[in-house]
Amino acid sequence: WTGKRWAYLAVVLDLFARKPVGWAMSFSPDSRLTMKALEMAWETRGKPGGVMFHSDQGSHYTSRQFRQLLWRYQIRQSMSRRGNCWDNSPMERFFRSLKNEWMPVVGYVSFSEAAHAITDYIVGYYSALRPHEYNGG
Repeated sequence: WTGKRWAYLAVVLDLFARKPVGWAMSFSPDSRLTMKALEMAWETRGKPGGVMFHSDQGSHYTSRQFRQLLWRYQIRQSMSRRGNCWDNSPMERFFRSLKNEWMPVVGYVSFSEAAHAITDYIVGYYSALRPHEYNGG
């Protein structure tokens, strides 16, 4: 919640490092939002080809625009089985941690405050200070 309306966050998580490498916020949960997060991740990781992008079956991940971006970046797409949250559990865990450890119960006063606070969480806390047992962190 950002004052008067909901804001949406899309995150791309490096599955080995368990660290967010791309994210974007918007008032609309659409393909443009997920494409911005993917573009940031692709740039952050040095424009890798031949990697895999895993997500749920949301319409923003199945849209033609998003699939074309994956093709342009030479990224293979993988999707969770319908109705199976366990396939996407690292992402579910990230959002649970964000909500429980960082976000105020009443939300944020503005979109810019939310964007700043969430970036602080991702860069300054989650990626830098939070160890992950999965990879020996």
